[in-house]
Amino acid sequence: MMFTLTEVASLNDIQPTYRILKPWWDVFMDYLGLVMLMLAIFAMTMQITKDQVACLPYLDELDEAPGPKPEQSAREVASAATTPAPGLTSVLMDTKDLTDEAVHEIHVAHQPVSQPQPTGVKTNLDYQQYIFINQICYHVALPWYSKYFPYLCLIHTLILMVSSNFWFKYPKTSSKIEHFVSILGRCFESPWTTKALSETACEDSEENKQRLTGASSVPKQVSSEGKEDATNVNSSTPMLGVKFSADKPLAEVPSSMTILDKKDGEQAKALFEKVRKFRAHVEDSDFIYKLYVAQTIVKTVKFILILSYTSTFLAEINFKHVCEPEIKHLTGYKQFFCTHNMAFMLNKLLISYMALILIYGMTCLYSLFWVFRRPLKEYSFEKVREESSFSDIPDVKNDFAFLLHMVDQYDQLYSKRFGVFLSEVSENKLREISLNHEWTFEKLRQLVTRNVQDQLELHLFMLSGLPNAVFDLTDLEVLKLELIPEVRFSAKVSQMTSLQELHLCHCPAKVEQTGFAFLRDHLRCLHVKFTDVAEIPAWVYLLRSLRELNLIGNLSSDNNKMIGLESMRDLRHLKTLCLKSNLTKMPTNITELSPHLIRLVVHNDGTKLLVLNSLKKMVSLIELELHNCELERIPHAIFSLTNLQELDLKSNNIRTIEEIISFQHLKRLTCLKLWHNKIITIPSSIGQVKSLEALHLSHNKLESLPPALFTLPKLRHLDVGHNSITVLPPDVGLLHNLQHLAINSNKLEALPKPLFRCTKMKVLCLGNNALTVLPESVGQLVQLTQLELRGNCLDRLPAQLGNCRLLRKTCLVVEDHLFDALPVDVKESISRDTTVSFTSGL
Repeated sequence: MMFTLTEVASLNDIQPTYRILKPWWDVFMDYLGLVMLMLAIFAMTMQITKDQVACLPYLDELDEAPGPKPEQSAREVASAATTPAPGLTSVLMDTKDLTDEAVHEIHVAHQPVSQPQPTGVKTNLDYQQYIFINQICYHVALPWYSKYFPYLCLIHTLILMVSSNFWFKYPKTSSKIEHFVSILGRCFESPWTTKALSETACEDSEENKQRLTGASSVPKQVSSEGKEDATNVNSSTPMLGVKFSADKPLAEVPSSMTILDKKDGEQAKALFEKVRKFRAHVEDSDFIYKLYVAQTIVKTVKFILILSYTSTFLAEINFKHVCEPEIKHLTGYKQFFCTHNMAFMLNKLLISYMALILIYGMTCLYSLFWVFRRPLKEYSFEKVREESSFSDIPDVKNDFAFLLHMVDQYDQLYSKRFGVFLSEVSENKLREISLNHEWTFEKLRQLVTRNVQDQLELHLFMLSGLPNAVFDLTDLEVLKLELIPEVRFSAKVSQMTSLQELHLCHCPAKVEQTGFAFLRDHLRCLHVKFTDVAEIPAWVYLLRSLRELNLIGNLSSDNNKMIGLESMRDLRHLKTLCLKSNLTKMPTNITELSPHLIRLVVHNDGTKLLVLNSLKKMVSLIELELHNCELERIPHAIFSLTNLQELDLKSNNIRTIEEIISFQHLKRLTCLKLWHNKIITIPSSIGQVKSLEALHLSHNKLESLPPALFTLPKLRHLDVGHNSITVLPPDVGLLHNLQHLAINSNKLEALPKPLFRCTKMKVLCLGNNALTVLPESVGQLVQLTQLELRGNCLDRLPAQLGNCRLLRKTCLVVEDHLFDALPVDVKESISRDTTVSFTSGL
């Protein structure tokens, strides 16, 4: 069963979308392949239907052939005269039974008188013998190339067709090519590409216009505001956008360039991600390039092979052939003279085929020259960068570069549009446009709240960038930004005249020159949370008006040399430095801040802080916090801080505090926090620290309190909760200034009566002990505002609680049944005050 031309041509059928990866030589070779295919099919059709040979015995052998000799009788001559010309032996007449006279009469009757007598040779072969001889000689005398040329032509053509498009079919390459073509088409048709290129064209036209018009055509009256705007644009980080000259109104910008449909924006974002992943996947190898080179070499070798052996057979295609079939015993003849009726046609078809092959081969050689004349595994977007504002489009390599080179042979506009999606500037601009479209001023205003310090605060979380509308919140005081990958403070930040506190939580931030000048002079408090110290913006260390700096992240010994670069000395007004990290020693550069630093906080997350000698230089310190530093004793360097007022050593491994006697030299020390440690006893030397006003010893392992503790005349706040204290000494009554006593979560069974002589007591925490009775003397604490009793073994509450006029029900922490057992007037007194206060509050 024969196949049609359409079926064969389907071998060369490539999806229309792949045409962008077919340079002109591949397209030309495809058409040459189709022409060769048609030629092969035509030759096959002719050969199948008309190809044959016609043979006659060779004349030189007639003397040896059986039958009459030339001196034959009149009957034989007449018979030979009536024999048709060679090639018509099928109509020979048998004259064997006729007499010589009859033959002569017949001959005379059929020959015109005016014509000469025909000459001919009788072969004595019948029609079936000639058919047999023709078949034998077709296979014996005819060259094999004459018989199989159409089939070879078809096979060669099919191989060339397959070789031309093998890289589109092979799985390891076709998957990448299909993905590339799909992404390329979407990038080409994306509205964002059109917008970006339009803005670039607009920018170029503006620059060209200014360049052509010259300085003389520029209006002389240019406002100072316009100059400032131009300066801001030039000094800013490169961005994709339209730049306007000082004398060109903003109203002339086409609205289509400033508005991008949300759906189109989302699709463009997806394209950026696809391009990024595709680039990472394809740039790893050069398999597509190698396969294309290999198939081009195969076609070239095939061309040389076909041309070399076909040219040798061209001369063998003849019309005449001598055949020696070795069938003399059957026919009586050894040689035959044959003619091939397709010889002329085959000769012309072969010449045509060789001409096509020659053109095909020249094209293959040119493609090889193109492949090897320059590195196709590198692709530069230098021209695109020069012609547009996309100065950050990266050069690509390997298969990604090769595919772009192939696309350039189709249309360079594809690569230019594709380059838009390789630019981070373009991607950031897209994010900015989408972000500003979604986060309007009204939406941001709804998120503004008041914090504990009664400041207007805005917290933005996991956005793609910083909306421009934020800069319009001129009354905002605190701005918190968290997990925002691209934060950029433009010159518009100078509008936020009330901004004093900024939080950057995993937010790499860039700032323009004008914006930085504003932040440098106005920002007072900065919180930076990071993963690596390199993420801290360098401009942070140049904020000379900064009062408080909080750095939260990995500041290990390998990296802490980067803390406080030499420029940190510019933080002349810095008063508070908070480091929440994993330091092993105090960074030496921090000593640059020692003359003016008054508060230092180090939260070390369980890493042992070994070297603290640099603390001695911070003589201005008023407050020091060393949390989770794995300290086993109170550092001696602290005793040199003569201005220290508050010391917090929370959550360490301190077991003994014998060094506490040295605190007597710190005349200004008023607050000592040794909570969340492993302290067993308090030394009597605690009484030497006469300046103490607050002592925090909760969450330790104390079992008793020394009498010397109660000789501190200024002590107002004492917290010994969450220990194992069984007895509260009566000397507690000596603390006449005591206002806050927390001894909750201990093992107290009774309260000493002198406790209630502390008439300035405002907060008394006695919860979770073993108390069975609350003395009636509690009524003497007339300034008591908070009383915690829950978790004891009390049977009742004394009615004298009614004398505590400032005590509120919400601040009376006790079981409900004990409160309900109070006299009605006492309950009403406590509740009424609460109600009145609540009502007045409303």
